[in-house]
Amino acid sequence: MIEGLNQVLERYGQPGLSELRGLLQNLLGGHEVEGRLMEEQTLQPRALRVFRLRFGINGKTRQVIVKRLKPEIGRRSELVAHRWLPAVGMSDNGPALLGSVAEPGGNCVWHVYDDLGPFELLTNPLDPDSVSAAIKLVAQLHMQFARHPLLGEVRLHGCDLGIHFYAASVRDATYALEACQPSHEQASLHGRLLERLSKLRQELPQRSHVLDAWGGPETLLHGDLWHINIFVIPAARGLHVRFIDWDHASVGPASYDLSTFLLRLPPQERSWVLQTYRVETSRAGWRLPTGRMLNVLFETAEYARLANRIIWPAIALVQDRAPWAWEALAEVDQWFEDLEPVLPCENELQDVPS
Repeated sequence: MIEGLNQVLERYGQPGLSELRGLLQNLLGGHEVEGRLMEEQTLQPRALRVFRLRFGINGKTRQVIVKRLKPEIGRRSELVAHRWLPAVGMSDNGPALLGSVAEPGGNCVWHVYDDLGPFELLTNPLDPDSVSAAIKLVAQLHMQFARHPLLGEVRLHGCDLGIHFYAASVRDATYALEACQPSHEQASLHGRLLERLSKLRQELPQRSHVLDAWGGPETLLHGDLWHINIFVIPAARGLHVRFIDWDHASVGPASYDLSTFLLRLPPQERSWVLQTYRVETSRAGWRLPTGRMLNVLFETAEYARLANRIIWPAIALVQDRAPWAWEALAEVDQWFEDLEPVLPCENELQDVPS
């Protein structure tokens, strides 16, 4: 019997707790084991959907991560762990998924993962060996899945983060923002964001041309390569890298993942990290474009993400009159203002023919 298991996450009012507790019971050894719940910790205090649980089981400590997901995202993450990564021999580089269970109403699923420990990728201060190991695995992922036959399945269960994501995000953000009714105080922000979206729409032919010419083959993208989603774990044969949180796994150009990864590093470190990626991918015959052209590709990915971030608060304004939404839009506007080239050289978009 595991003391306290029947009260796991009780104070958080989560759905599907009976099913989650049953899954935990099985994963921790069934009804025969002796133990107790020692600690529960929320890892996303605002969203309340990811938790660390620490148990004492038969005299030993066992830590797991439990995560509540939308059913479609849960299915995508399961495919990453059990089908897509194994297809290229990278099972041990993905999430340590132990099991999953659905809430009876079908509104969410719970995943249970092994806790990988305190080994998130360090970027401040930066550990060169860990960053080098991480970017080499990013390169391996992209090379292994370039033009892979499973990409159709990835696209079905994930999405497309190429130029279609850019075009759709700009278009849908414009639709939602045009339907908002700003007050006098909000009119300037509203107009500024619409101008930004109009400019991005005008640049679509050029950006599409650059992506076609220099984007390289489509591949599997992690879709959210922040350092907190990368674990670099000391092992007997060196550093072992795992990517977690595949909620945004998709198909698209490698530059989408690269821009996310590089932007989370200090600017002075990005050139050597990119060079490491360049050397790794050259072994598969890839020839990355110049830094200037890469900056255009990276900028396209960043603008697509920013445009997409406009959609949701704008919808919340139109449909629900959400009081927080104008503040969220102001934050996105500031991100537009602060965006700088990923690499230390100017962009070339103005020189690219349509």
